Amino acid sequence: MNRLRYHPTYLKVRAGIQQLTLPLGIFQLIRTLLLPTSFDVILLILIALLYAGIEFDWF
Repeated sequence: MNRLRYHPTYLKVRAGIQQLTLPLGIFQLIRTLLLPTSFDVILLILIALLYAGIEFDWF
């Protein structure tokens, strides 16, 4: 990733989201395994896609 291409505020927000999505995803996975509802599954998929998008530089 070319860091000169993005605004520094965007990079800080992106790093903060990246730090929050992994623990949130693990918590949501445990919650989904214990009490599976449609909302929990959809939320877990969205968190996983957000984390994968940040890790693979899709955003």
